[in-house]
Amino acid sequence: MITVVANLKGGSGKSTVVFNLALWLQSKAQPVVTYDLDPQCTLSDVADVRREECYTPPLQVYQSGKALKEKLLYHPGEVLVDVGAANMDGMKSALAVAHLVVVPVPPSQPDIWATQRFLKIVDDALEAGSDRPNILAFVNRADTHSAVRESDEAEEALKTLPGITVLSTRLCQRTLYRRSLSEGLAMFELSARSKASQEFDRFAQGLYPDYQSSTKKSKSV
Repeated sequence: MITVVANLKGGSGKSTVVFNLALWLQSKAQPVVTYDLDPQCTLSDVADVRREECYTPPLQVYQSGKALKEKLLYHPGEVLVDVGAANMDGMKSALAVAHLVVVPVPPSQPDIWATQRFLKIVDDALEAGSDRPNILAFVNRADTHSAVRESDEAEEALKTLPGITVLSTRLCQRTLYRRSLSEGLAMFELSARSKASQEFDRFAQGLYPDYQSSTKKSKSV
């Protein structure tokens, strides 16, 4: 299955989501490859950190090139794509063959507007007669304080947009997510019992409900 994690705005947490999803899927013994179509190459950088630290399993990351649609369709197993508006051609090519589109949305009005525009890009990217992918949006980097209402308001606003499903599971603004990228380890590898790991496991289960919830820790060789 081809899963595209995309958003028009930078800083929405796409690379963090793709990196952790890929390792979560590998912990379920699923074959996974990723594509880093963002010119910033954050996903490629964190995969390099993981390789340099000799953590296993490694993360296979490809970058954009010619015949992108054919390459995405070539791989068996799970294919995860990290792409943003800085590579609009790559985004449209990936969306054209996607089975699932995941949209991380920080809790702000500009991000809601960007998500609304993104839905139009999804429809424009589809070829005549092709099926529309399943589009799932969720509030990312939600505030952990219950008195702050922005995350609730953002989720309600997302629910008014046509053609998407809004996940009830949110990913919060937590230090462990930043550590995940800087250290080349998934949340469950850094701290399996942390709130971040538990909420990400619930999130991943919502995307891939057929896979078991148990995860394996990485090994350093």
